[in-house]
Order: sequence, then structure tokens, then C-alpha cells
Amino acid sequence: MTDTQQLDTDAVANWLEANMDGFQGPITAEKSNVGQSNPTFRLDTPTGPYVLRRKPPGQLLKSAHAVDREFRVQSALAETDVPVAKMHVLCEDPDVIGSDFYVMEAVAGRNIDDPRIPDVSNEERAAIYAEMCRVLAAIHEVDIEAVGLSDYGPLGNYFERQIGRWTKQYRASETESIADMDALIDWLPANIPDDDQRRLVHGDYRIDNMLFETDGPRCAAVLDWELSTIGHPYADLASLLMQWQMPPGAEGRGLAGVDRASLGIPTDEEFVAMYCKARGLTGIPGMNFYIAFAFFRMGAIIQGVYKRALDGNASNPERAMRLGKAVPQFAAGGLKAAHG
Repeated sequence: MTDTQQLDTDAVANWLEANMDGFQGPITAEKSNVGQSNPTFRLDTPTGPYVLRRKPPGQLLKSAHAVDREFRVQSALAETDVPVAKMHVLCEDPDVIGSDFYVMEAVAGRNIDDPRIPDVSNEERAAIYAEMCRVLAAIHEVDIEAVGLSDYGPLGNYFERQIGRWTKQYRASETESIADMDALIDWLPANIPDDDQRRLVHGDYRIDNMLFETDGPRCAAVLDWELSTIGHPYADLASLLMQWQMPPGAEGRGLAGVDRASLGIPTDEEFVAMYCKARGLTGIPGMNFYIAFAFFRMGAIIQGVYKRALDGNASNPERAMRLGKAVPQFAAGGLKAAHG
């Protein structure tokens, strides 16, 4: 079994002292249990706290765990309206600790992993949702040429590209036959909308991939940019709406069955209207396709997480095994959206 829980702090400290201005060791490291893809560590050092994200060691699916892309996009966004952590240094020499990694600032803030946002007032809860909408719109309004990201994703239809990519990755990590997933893989390519936009997309935009100020609703940083690319903005929006259809609680992290009005949480329709207003849009037709795609892609991602757990190189093996059992639920949700 390949160990993703430990970090060679001496090797990291030696490399950072040689490659990062002002850095001084030694390092103590604490692994975060948040996230399933790229192991993340808080580094405490004499020169302050930092965060390190690395590729998992071991054999990986092609194009997955692209920490170099995470580093590039967040560096490019430093002077935009999108809040991101400051990037310090990228190491692309796997001989240092066994895989590529980068180091960024440790942003102070609170991480919210429950979209019901307990223990705050309705007014603050509504303000947090408004901020989520503002930041999502800001991501999609980034001038990709001005920030040097026009080549951050290939040309061609985003959904055609993504469906092909995630179908291949799903098949590469498939552990059992799921009829609903097979049906989605057939339905999606035949129903791609004729609306090929090119915008920066985050790829996994949701409340638990954000840090908020400790004493207010403002977003301090958007995290986890591994799946970001140049693509279709409605994929991000649909991914968020898809997540809210999941059961509430630590695993589902959704809003299914929740009385949103009583908590000050907008409905899907209200959130889409807020988003359209922020971007100057009159509406978004064909939302069923985008939501079906979001379910499909998340199912494929979780299948990969599950396969890594079986292979022994998941970031959080216990949670990965639990998540893997939910792939049929995502497949069924996608098929329901497709026909709804």
C-alpha cells in the first residue's frame, strides 16, 4: 500500500530552503482529511504557516491530479475578482518526495462542509449564498486572454471533450457494471446543446471548496482547482445544483428535503436568476442536460476515488470506500435529469 498520509518533511524543507525566497525550516506537517484527490498538508514553520498540495504517489490515471494546473490557474487569478490563495512555488521534480507538489499561503478562514450552514442567522446564510453566486459569476467573467489562460483548455466543444474524457476514466476505473451509467454514456453525446462557450470553469465549485472570512460572508479563497479548464460555464452552475440534490449530512452534503425558505436559502430557480443577473443573462435553456452531465461526471470521479481506495493509494481510504458505494446514486440522478 502506498502511503498518502505522511510527508517527508526534511526533504520538503531542504527543497523549499533552496527554491523559495525567505523560507526557513524545519517543518511540522498535518494532513487534512478534506478532499479525496490531491493529499493536502498544513505546514508549520519558523517563517509561518503554508499549505502543500501534492499528487498522490503511485500509478495514476492519465491527466489526473494536475497540481501544475492548479498552481498555474491560481497564479493567473491573483489580480482578478476571484479570491484565491497566493501561490509560492511549484516542484515538478518527483524525486524530491515521490510526486509533484506546490506550496501556497495558508488562508485564514472557515470551511463550511454543510450547505445548510448551521449555527448562523438566516440573514448571514442568505449572504453566504449571494457571495457564492457572486464568486461563481466572477470566475466565468475572467478575461482569459488578459490573464494568460487562453490556452488553458483545448479548442472544440467542451461537453464533447469532457464526456469523452470522463467516459474513458470511468471505464478505466470501472469495478462493476452500472446500467444507469451506461445509459448516461449513451444519452449525453447525443444531446449536447448547440452553445459552445469558452470561459474559465472551476470544475468542482461547491461550498466546501471555499474558505469564508471568519466573521462575515465574504469568500477568502476558492480552493481545489484541479478540474479547472477553459470550458462551458453552465457546467459549474449545474454541478452546484446537482450537489444540492444530494441528501444532507456529512456524506451527501446536499439540500434534498430541506425547507430552504425557512433557512433563508434560495431555491435552484432563485439562485439561477441571481447568477443570470450577475452575468447579464436573460436565462439558461436546457438545464436538464447540464445537470445530467454534472451527475455523470461526479459519478465518474467518485468511481476513480473508489478504485484508488481498492488499489491502496486513496487520500482518505475509509471515506473513499464509502463514497464509492454512491456511484449508482449519481448515475440514477443523472438519468432522471436527462429525462426530466
